[in-house]
Amino acid sequence: MHYSIVKDVVQLLEEFELENKAKSYPSDIEGFKAWICDKESYKESNNADEPYWEGKENGRTAESAISTLLVHLNRYAKTYSKSAISESHFSTQEDFIYLINLKAFGKMTKMELIKKNIQDKPVGMLIIARLLKQGWIEQEESDIDKRNKVIAITAKGMDALEQQMAKIRNATDIVAGDLNHKDKMQLIRILNKLDRFHYPIFCRNIDSRDLIKTVNEEYSFQKN
Repeated sequence: MHYSIVKDVVQLLEEFELENKAKSYPSDIEGFKAWICDKESYKESNNADEPYWEGKENGRTAESAISTLLVHLNRYAKTYSKSAISESHFSTQEDFIYLINLKAFGKMTKMELIKKNIQDKPVGMLIIARLLKQGWIEQEESDIDKRNKVIAITAKGMDALEQQMAKIRNATDIVAGDLNHKDKMQLIRILNKLDRFHYPIFCRNIDSRDLIKTVNEEYSFQKN
């Protein structure tokens, strides 16, 4: 056995554990592999020229540019989604996203569905009420806890989704723009890393007045 390789792997695991204090990655082999992959991508990017972003010459930070670009991309995606459902009974893109999640992951509680879509409870409940009114979802008692209800997509909901799927897929293709396969894989890795960081914070339902302060206090060590 090559013991030097074992030592290298153990050292990598120790480094992974130290850098993953914020639980940005799952604490298992898949999380370890994702961390290594991101680490290699980071090394490659460091060898490349630093990109330009608007306002950089005036001292605008990379964090500011990232935040603005994510907002812009979300708005672009919404315009394409709006076009995809313009001739349907869907009111918003959230309507069909809720149905897609129910189709993909099966029945779940209302709060599970709302959290999966990264929304506040009042907004999520309005969407669910709209889907119930359309007959696209139905409620039933939970097999685990009879006091709770779970929701599932109906045949009518499946049909409504299927009628729009071609346009919805076309909209998602357009959102990816002219990225090649390598670009898409790199972007998925980066966005997954950001999602792994933010999702646990979102799930804690921290009051808006305390959110930024709490995150700064708990994750300040991650600032470079």
